[in-house]
Amino acid sequence: MKRYRISVNGQSYDVAVEEMAAAGAAPVPAPNPVTIAAAPGAPSAQAAPAAPAGSVGAAVAGALTIKAPMPGTVLSFRVAAGQAVVRGDVLLLLEAMKMENEIVAPHNGTVASLRVASGAAVNTGDALVDLV
Repeated sequence: MKRYRISVNGQSYDVAVEEMAAAGAAPVPAPNPVTIAAAPGAPSAQAAPAAPAGSVGAAVAGALTIKAPMPGTVLSFRVAAGQAVVRGDVLLLLEAMKMENEIVAPHNGTVASLRVASGAAVNTGDALVDLV
């Protein structure tokens, strides 16, 4: 149970919040780090050749592809191929509607490849970064 203090129109309220499962469902477990496994018959992530640092490459087998959430322009990358990242680390800056948006790592991993170049215009759903 988590406790919060909320102010509404100058009035302060103490609130306790408990996370509950849906009726008849199992209790909600605490979040665990995500492990990505390669599909059966696919080469393992270790077998895939690593892209040179700073290169723009193609898809890597067994990798999770981070896609553009909106159309925009890639301003800069904050990571390089082969770099280890932690969930929440900023991967790149994407400019959309004159705002700089940080695209972050959804889980721990290693940057397998950068799929676009800095300065490239991207559309919603375009591949940006591969993580293994």
